[in-house]
Amino acid sequence: MGYSQIDLHIGEGIATLTLNRPEKMNAFTRTMMDEIIDAMDRTDADDSVRAVIFTGAGDRAFCAGADLTPDDGRAVFSDSTPVEDLSDPRVRDGGGLLTLRLFQSKKPLISACNGAAVGVGVTMQLPMDIRLASDNARYGFVFARRGIVPEACSSWFLPKIVGINQALEWCMTGRIFGAEEALKGGLVRSVHAPGELIDAARGLAREIADNTSAVSVAMTRAMLWRIPSGAHPMEAHKVDSRAIYRLSKGADAKEGVQSFLEKRPPAFPLRVSSDMPDFYPWWGEEPPFA
Repeated sequence: MGYSQIDLHIGEGIATLTLNRPEKMNAFTRTMMDEIIDAMDRTDADDSVRAVIFTGAGDRAFCAGADLTPDDGRAVFSDSTPVEDLSDPRVRDGGGLLTLRLFQSKKPLISACNGAAVGVGVTMQLPMDIRLASDNARYGFVFARRGIVPEACSSWFLPKIVGINQALEWCMTGRIFGAEEALKGGLVRSVHAPGELIDAARGLAREIADNTSAVSVAMTRAMLWRIPSGAHPMEAHKVDSRAIYRLSKGADAKEGVQSFLEKRPPAFPLRVSSDMPDFYPWWGEEPPFA
């Protein structure tokens, strides 16, 4: 698939996905959503990809929110047909369709936020696993200032990342805040000079690609995101017991031990496309929409 609003570059085990509408500050559209989802399908299926970095084209914005101009009126919902019944499955937030696909990724996702990230520009980063910012990044959960509510499943993701108190403050005030506040609040892992941001993101991706098992990372990502925190750790015990049993008998575990003993870089043979444990996915069907 040729892309018109994103760029996807794959090399040396790392995919870099660039939101590419710099003249519109990389504003989000239905076309962009479709293209990112397609790119995620490609990176999940490509065993050479060990991590995916997201960034924005230009030096002004990562993504300045949804493009509300008339020529892209389908940016907000998955279908533009007017409906009266709000249980109708056509009433789907486009940002949520995207973040749900990012949530399902088998590869680690790293955000390199290089400027303004407002509305869906910030909420699309929440299901990413590691978030970095340039020191000129600006964030805003501005929905209450527009008379709407947080979208893209951010009411689920944001409190898990930054805690309920910080999530409430940012969403209820709707204010724009800078990279240092994002760092202090736990939204981002680190802040970098603009010229150093991508190198920092690539350094993290390189650390994953060079030292870890792709199957182990895919399982770990799914376990940390999907196992619910509750009154008792038994749910985690059930899943990680099965996972450690299956993986410990596999070729990657043998290579991990052997490379450690021989003091050499590992060369893990298993592939996400074909070698995930037999009980993956363990969570079954997603909840129904209606």
